Amino acid sequence: MTSHKAVTLGLAGTGRIGTSHAETLKNLPNVANVLLADADPDRARTTATKLGLEFTPDLDTLFAADLDGLIIATATDSHPDLICRAVDAGIPVFCEKPVAADIEGTLAVLDHIQNSPTPVQIGFQRRFDAGYQAARTAITSGSLGWLHTLRATTLDPTPPPADYIPRSGGIFRDCGVHDFDIIRWVTGREIVSVYATGSNRGDSFFTDAGDVDTAAVLLRLDDDSLATVSLTRYNGAGYDVRLEALGSKGNAIVGLDDRSPLTSVEPDYIPSTFPAYPGFMDRFRRAYTDELVAFVSVVNGDLENPCSPMDALEAFYVAEACELSRRESRPVKVTEVRH
Repeated sequence: MTSHKAVTLGLAGTGRIGTSHAETLKNLPNVANVLLADADPDRARTTATKLGLEFTPDLDTLFAADLDGLIIATATDSHPDLICRAVDAGIPVFCEKPVAADIEGTLAVLDHIQNSPTPVQIGFQRRFDAGYQAARTAITSGSLGWLHTLRATTLDPTPPPADYIPRSGGIFRDCGVHDFDIIRWVTGREIVSVYATGSNRGDSFFTDAGDVDTAAVLLRLDDDSLATVSLTRYNGAGYDVRLEALGSKGNAIVGLDDRSPLTSVEPDYIPSTFPAYPGFMDRFRRAYTDELVAFVSVVNGDLENPCSPMDALEAFYVAEACELSRRESRPVKVTEVRH
């Protein structure tokens, strides 16, 4: 039986993604109230005033409120403490990825919360995108036959700020992890080995941080199907996120629409008049809304957790294997990095 309780939610972090979540939450029918907090109280106050929401001066005040759920959109290094604190208080959590900055930190969080019934939903929004959901249905129904190849892309139009890169975790953990998660989710298979490489032809701050601005990955899944993942910070044509699932009987392509930043040079091609997606917020706007709708249902006990910290850990293992592969120029089995 669906309860449809109107909930009070706390939101920690009022940067770009946090503010976007706040705008979404204030318009959801089963959300009675949203309280905002940020490490910068002035930013939280400004955002709350702009959106007509409540403001709390710090996280202690936020936790002292009678919350039904907490959304965490703060810096990565604060995620472990906030997740554990909320779970200890019996407050369901929605946390933007990652759970923690590294595998050890992720495992520590999992160990802390493993015996608690309080749900923790991780923000892999592609699981809520209609295209990826349709691809999953096509794959799992068998309508594509057996899969032989998957091709995934996450191509950003411009790089993030230079000061972000040293604390990003690198292109595989920061960017490719979404592709690794969605490949696992749409196929229902596990990734068993990787071979990754990368290059730097852009700004020097990537090299200075030991990172790359462009990467290519070859994945082998546990049913022997193959997947490729292409990543870059410099796709000037626009934000290009796609997945091609190619099977023995058919194929399914996600992200191929009138706003895909693809240019055919065939003479009879009629180009789209719609602008390319400028970034992930536009491309996945509906998915971001739907994952928060799901979280409210999780809070109310009407829905099983659609993306657990264990899912995040599995994608993180693949990202870790990719980084090791890139650094050592060799294939890496995911079991090599599994703790």
